Amino acid sequence: MSDEPAVVAEPFKVVIPARLGSTRLPRKVLREIAGKPVVQHVWEAARKAGADEVIVATDSDEVRVACEAFGADVRLTAPTHNSGTDRANEIARQAGWDASTIVVNLQGDEPMMPPALVAQAAQLLADDPQAHIASLCHPLQSVDEWLNPNVVKLVMDRRGYAMYFSRAPIPWRREGASREQPRLPSGLAFRHIGLYAYRVAALTEFSELSPAPLEDCEALEQLRALTHGFRIRMGITETPPPRGIDTEEDLQAVERLFSAG
Repeated sequence: MSDEPAVVAEPFKVVIPARLGSTRLPRKVLREIAGKPVVQHVWEAARKAGADEVIVATDSDEVRVACEAFGADVRLTAPTHNSGTDRANEIARQAGWDASTIVVNLQGDEPMMPPALVAQAAQLLADDPQAHIASLCHPLQSVDEWLNPNVVKLVMDRRGYAMYFSRAPIPWRREGASREQPRLPSGLAFRHIGLYAYRVAALTEFSELSPAPLEDCEALEQLRALTHGFRIRMGITETPPPRGIDTEEDLQAVERLFSAG
């Protein structure tokens, strides 16, 4: 897929949640890659996606000052939010966006997210009035990835709506596979890309819901949406986006990719 985004039929916003207090890699949004903070790379990608407004949402004055230094529109949000989705909802309320406004939630630790994927998520929602949320996935080609609990898998119905997300290897091919010799169900196994587009009405409703038992079980926020009947429209991209940043190893790997590019 080209990094150049298509023109999205409806105007859309991008909110970049950028929490300073990351557990696995402290202060990661302010760590530098190629001389710029991670969050600046994310902001630059979002601006190339064609959004009519890009806002960084943070709970930290330090992040606010850093973002203002490179020219971002940055807003302070409550430190009590449990997720980037809640932070994005606060921004939507602060800004007074209409209930039909499309908002893409792009995490502040995804410095290599192609702008085309941000636009694709927004376009999916613009094209489907029945969907509450839109997101992306790509086909899995590796058994190791399919078995990895840090890789979120999903299955879809024939219309492209998500049926379930899991850290477990789904779907499991019954014939010709065993626990000792698993068999990747090619063409049926997809990896979720953690990029979401919401209409403001759905974003608000979702943020007001209590966590669901399935969400707590798998530690996957999107299962709250499915539990409560939200329709999540999935788009398939053949090429996975480069890795986000969760650990020091990830940071170094992304730094190498920037240096090579």
